[in-house]
Amino acid sequence: MAVFTEVSPDEAQRLLTALNLGTLKSLRGIEGGIENTNYFATTDQGDWVLTLFERLTAQQLPFYLHLMKHLAHRGIPVPDPATNRDGDILHTVCGKPAAVVNRLDGKSQLAPQPGHCAAVGAMLARMHLAGRDYDREQPNLRGLPWWNETVPVVLPYLDESQGRLIRQELAFQNHIADGADYAALPRGPVHADLFRDNVMFDGERLTGFFDFYFAGVDTWLFDIAVCLNDWCIDLPTGRHDAARARALLDAYGTVRPLCAAERRLLPALLRAGALRFWVSRLWDYFLPREASMLKPHDPTHFERVLRERVAHPVSP
Repeated sequence: MAVFTEVSPDEAQRLLTALNLGTLKSLRGIEGGIENTNYFATTDQGDWVLTLFERLTAQQLPFYLHLMKHLAHRGIPVPDPATNRDGDILHTVCGKPAAVVNRLDGKSQLAPQPGHCAAVGAMLARMHLAGRDYDREQPNLRGLPWWNETVPVVLPYLDESQGRLIRQELAFQNHIADGADYAALPRGPVHADLFRDNVMFDGERLTGFFDFYFAGVDTWLFDIAVCLNDWCIDLPTGRHDAARARALLDAYGTVRPLCAAERRLLPALLRAGALRFWVSRLWDYFLPREASMLKPHDPTHFERVLRERVAHPVSP
């Protein structure tokens, strides 16, 4: 959520007025993240998040915005995009596609305990089920086709050991995707980026999921794997934390039990989740865009996670 496009208070106010969200009191750029420009906007009517989309197109964005509105209307605590008097959900600021959503209560839990992981697992399952009747289709844009395109781009920046690992893992994931078990995996809209900093808590109570701008239609198991690879590992080493993982999976399973194919492929999809974020962080680190407050993530973190997932497979 770095600031690529500077937004003036007057420009923000014009949009807030069109959305009937009140008079702007403060506007502050949000640090962290690397995809979009984000601001906290406080008005006399409440607190909002203004997002300008730097990579996603006006053709792609309705999938994300309407998915959030769909989930919000089904009781999932996610930001609800604001509409103007014509019912438009996608707007324009500084020549960029933009949206305004309500700011969720609470704060991120960056040192989660099993109870936090259980709350995430249960809500993730609820979110998957709530999305079953969502009628828009868009693939996970950072899925396997993107890995196949991007790995050759980042390979020149890797040493011999890293290059061997990334090539071998990409071949393994292509093999898995061609199998019957993979074809049998349940699918639907997924968040695909549900890290610790994309979930809000008020004490022990989960108050919301946000940042849906990597969402797409993919296997629900991939979404679970992405969560496990962040919520249920030791961050310095990338090692699996069995107690937290058990809490997340058990809570998920009480809402939507895993099928046999999901149980068999969980180790492989944990590797897929690690590969996805290693590749994207390599790309962002070595081929960055200029932005105010831009801080690319360390790509070696997910290299460590992937090596751990390969060396120590985890079963449900």
